[in-house]
Amino acid sequence: MPQPPRKIIPIVPSQEVTNLQAAEEGEWGELYQAHQKIYPRSVHGIFAKWRWGFVFLTQLIFYGLPWLEWGQRQAVLFDLGVRRFYIFGIVLYPQDFIYLTGLLVISAFSLFLFTAIAGRLWCGYACPQTVYSEIFMWIERKVEGDRTARMRLDSQDMSLEKLVKKWYKHFLWIGFSIWTGFTFVGYFTPIRDLGMEFFLGHMSSWEVFWVFFYGFATYGNAGFMREQVCKYMCPYARFQSAMFDKDTLIVTYDAERGEPRGARSKKADLTTLNLGACVDCSLCVQVCPTGIDIRKGLQYECIGCGACADVCDTVMDKVGYARGLVKYSTQHAMQNHWTSSQTMRHIFRPRVLIYTGILLVVIALLFGSLLARKSFKVDVVRDRASLARIVSGGNIENVYRLQIMNAAEKRQHFRISATGMYDLKVTTDVDDVVVESTQSRWVSVRLQVPYDSAVPGSYPVQFKIEAADDDESVQEKLEEKSVFLIPR
Repeated sequence: MPQPPRKIIPIVPSQEVTNLQAAEEGEWGELYQAHQKIYPRSVHGIFAKWRWGFVFLTQLIFYGLPWLEWGQRQAVLFDLGVRRFYIFGIVLYPQDFIYLTGLLVISAFSLFLFTAIAGRLWCGYACPQTVYSEIFMWIERKVEGDRTARMRLDSQDMSLEKLVKKWYKHFLWIGFSIWTGFTFVGYFTPIRDLGMEFFLGHMSSWEVFWVFFYGFATYGNAGFMREQVCKYMCPYARFQSAMFDKDTLIVTYDAERGEPRGARSKKADLTTLNLGACVDCSLCVQVCPTGIDIRKGLQYECIGCGACADVCDTVMDKVGYARGLVKYSTQHAMQNHWTSSQTMRHIFRPRVLIYTGILLVVIALLFGSLLARKSFKVDVVRDRASLARIVSGGNIENVYRLQIMNAAEKRQHFRISATGMYDLKVTTDVDDVVVESTQSRWVSVRLQVPYDSAVPGSYPVQFKIEAADDDESVQEKLEEKSVFLIPR
């Protein structure tokens, strides 16, 4: 039986394949698409106001916090040299690492919660990359003009006007970046002392390195890389889909209402022209900081900033159409034509409630732990040079070293005692153990028991440390466990 003729489908080689073949033949081509510079257009609207509100809030905190004073010191200071971390009235030591763990857990669950509710809110409004890119683009617009002027300037041959504008822009960028690096280092070195050292040229090599390194990172990321950091370097863009579902608020284009798109006059009848509400002005693409077209649906490059929704509402107002062609909504809401109240009811679903519950519990535990935290900490270390020895008087002695860390901003006196064995005696190097404000001190402590008071072995003991003010009134007590060794 004769076989039917097979349909032959021509295969068009991809650009990568043709480039590889050209390379083999000695003709080099483009293996990857060349990067095209994005010129975001300025936009005004409710989401732009929110975005700039977060810019002012975050930068007011970042640049202003190191200059605040708390008593006689900087309010927030992470002094790595003496290993003290000052956060307003709290003094933390490296042993308080558990609080950093709690803070990271809170940050992680906050990210999960906000992403499940409304997508990449962090990226669009508060991420440092977004914030500094907004600031740098604002400087760029002030110097070079809006989108059309910047594109025209870049396409021109080099001239005095272009040279002056470009150098002036970069001068402002570099100055802002160095100020940012200086502020960053000011969280680890008292910023007033750092300022004097900076102007006198007496900064240490590490301070110089971090000021200019952080400044260079700000200059490069916000001035040149911008959307490339969000699209290619940030891991959040890659795994966000695992935290999204069809009830997550995202920036959405209403294709049912907007298509088919096309240009028309303001007084045109859409029914006669068979057109949707989208006038195909492409302004939503021009204002996008990552250069995507939201009309193509959800894309991983979208940072959820809402710029396209703002500019689309402006266009709808001009042509006399209802707002909301591009808006924050969910996929289920768009498919089922839900009202705003129906959409909100589905947003607060079990997944969101679980995240919220866990987040509130962790926050409560962290703040409860901070409130119940003692004003001092003690580490007990056995003297490894002599675990146990027989001393004069027929006693067995164990030697310990206690590190007493005063986390209060006042001088404290400490009394040390121990329990756990019969006829246990405690001897210290000094009678009055005094530790100054936010300082630490090592104290040698010797425990002795009669030779025949116990059989050879290991016995648990408890050190009791009492903190008192200068008036000798006991404020707090702390117990630490250790062991007493009796040799064979």
